[in-house]
Parts: sequence; structure tokens; C-alpha cells
Amino acid sequence: MESKRIKLVKPSLTIVPQMFEAIIESQKELSVYLPWVPFSLTEDAVKTNAEKAIENFESFKEELRFSIICKHTERLLGVIGLMITDKSVPYFEIGYWLRTSEVGKGYITEAIGLLEQYAFAELDAKRVEIRAAESNIKSRAVAERCGYQFELTLQNACRLPSGQLSNTVIYAKLGDEI
Repeated sequence: MESKRIKLVKPSLTIVPQMFEAIIESQKELSVYLPWVPFSLTEDAVKTNAEKAIENFESFKEELRFSIICKHTERLLGVIGLMITDKSVPYFEIGYWLRTSEVGKGYITEAIGLLEQYAFAELDAKRVEIRAAESNIKSRAVAERCGYQFELTLQNACRLPSGQLSNTVIYAKLGDEI
């Protein structure tokens, strides 16, 4: 999948060094909302995670993860994935992160457009969600910019990596709306 500026690439061990570099660069910002960050601070941990992503991708289970690559530079910009919520519907959740130096350039909006098109056209998705901590204003703005409809707030639905209890907001698009 690709657009004018980016391509979404299935998981691969060849991207591990760039993935590790991006996580280290962005760990301060990512660790506010993503609990996996402290467990991904070695190249071996990133490699193990990539191996699991490859296995999941090949067997269509848990998550279909893609690297977001700049077409001009071949640099890893971030990661986007479709969490497989319910295959029988089909129903997915989009999750994403971007390296700190690439935030604010529209890459995530572009990547979401590509991934949702894949979900609805190729996987026959009936529902795609974006969930975020209520305080994650940037992720909420992305969901709204991409045309996802705010549905509800789940009170006290998650604990942030800081230990603080948080509400979760849910945005969605339905297959019959596309």
C-alpha cells in the first residue's frame, strides 16, 4: 500500500535497526501512552517483537502491523497496525505511533487512509475503531481529522504507564459509511 509520500510495509527483520532507533528517539513521548515502550529499549527486544509481528501477519491473528516508510528516503517514520478485534464481523482497531522527529507532517493521517482503505476493501471490514486515552489530544485530533465519529467514553477503562487511571475514548467508521 502506498501514497505519494509513504508506503506501508509488512513486518520484516530488516527494519529492526531503524525501529530500535525510532523507539529510542521517541521513548519519552511514546512512553506517556504506550505501555510496551520500557520493554522495547534493546535491539534484541525489538527483534523479538518483530518476529511476533511477522508470525501474526502470516497467520492473520492478533494484529496486522505495518512499518510506515518514507518513499523518498526509505526512512522508517513509524508503525501502524490493525488489531483484529473480531474476525466474524470483521471488526478492527487501528493503532499507530510516529517517531518524534516526524510528528506534525501528516504522515499518520496518510497512513490511516491507506490502512482503512485496505480494511474496508480487502478485508471487508464492517467496523474500524481508533481508541485513545481521553487526555491524548493529538490522537483524538487524528481520529477526527480522518473522519472517525466519536462514539463514547469508557470511564476508568485503562491505566496509563504513569499509573494514573484514565478514560478511553472510542472513534469509529462503519463499512456502510464508506
